[in-house]
Amino acid sequence: MLKNLINLIYPQTCFGCKNLLLKNEKTLCSDCLHELPKTYHHNIFENDLTKKFYGIIPIEFGASFLYFKSYGIVKEIIHNLKYRDKQEIGTLLGNLYAYELKEVIEQNNITEIIPVPLHPKRLKKRGYNQVTTFCVSLSENLNIPLNESLLVRNLYTETQTHKDKVARQYQTNLFEARFSEQDCGKHFLLVDDVITTGATLEKCANALLKIPNSKVSIVTIAFTQS
Repeated sequence: MLKNLINLIYPQTCFGCKNLLLKNEKTLCSDCLHELPKTYHHNIFENDLTKKFYGIIPIEFGASFLYFKSYGIVKEIIHNLKYRDKQEIGTLLGNLYAYELKEVIEQNNITEIIPVPLHPKRLKKRGYNQVTTFCVSLSENLNIPLNESLLVRNLYTETQTHKDKVARQYQTNLFEARFSEQDCGKHFLLVDDVITTGATLEKCANALLKIPNSKVSIVTIAFTQS
């Protein structure tokens, strides 16, 4: 009764198109779910994401769930996830993508899921890491541990969104893997929200690859499509 009254006063809307959600819909409407621009990277070994790192860092596999453009559904849901604390979006997308990733994850024997970390100052300011719920969903659905303490961000920087790759390259020692002997020989799945230039993920992967006998694969929610 109370829930129905709250929904009447504050009707739930889709985070993709802002239309009212039907009774059986949650987070995203059926139309937006149907229209999500999937990349299907998990079915393509040499895909848009892996090509970004050719000759730069050795990754075992890489995949993004959706294509990101400067307009449309994906921009809306990423903006809601990242800046409006709509963490249920990460949960939904993680549940959806885990189903598609299951086979390739099993083939590559992933050991742990590692989110790209925020600096403690930014985490305190924002109150959450936008990839956490996505990572939690992947972890629960794929039965792979989530490790949020291995990789740390050493420097507090302004947002990376509008910086080009050259500018980002000057930020040395931005990330560090604080590892022990038990972390050696693992295959880490590095996870971020959106990949644009790939510079942040490159630094994170390099930090993880300093762990003896480690391997790195990369998954993101979205891939920026020009």
